Amino acid sequence: MGSRRKARELALEVLYRYDLVSDKIEEIFLDIKKREDNSDIILFMQRISEKAIENIEYIDSIIENIAINWRLERMTYIDKNIMRLGIAEILFFEDIPIKVTINEYIEIAKKYSTDEAGKFVNGILDKVAKGAYNIKQ
Repeated sequence: MGSRRKARELALEVLYRYDLVSDKIEEIFLDIKKREDNSDIILFMQRISEKAIENIEYIDSIIENIAINWRLERMTYIDKNIMRLGIAEILFFEDIPIKVTINEYIEIAKKYSTDEAGKFVNGILDKVAKGAYNIKQ
């Protein structure tokens, strides 16, 4: 597994814990740093986690705008947070090719959720990449 993939998976853990049990982000980072000693992985994990959390309301409004008939409350914590990270990466990490971002999060969805989730994540992230939403930041 590449270091960026591992960082994305750890960022998913951060958002999942933040969302589900309301752990403080600093505490989550400390827990992860106890298990992971690669500074590049830690840095990227922190950057995408923080960007997603800083913009969570905006990102959630984009998801709800695109995911017709799917309210955030109906989505699993895993799927919702995979999409949050993918959208944050598409919107705020211009140095990463969008196709790479979308493919990474499809694979993460297949690994941690279902094949159907992979298709759903693909559809949402593809629409975000094309600017197919009507939300202003």
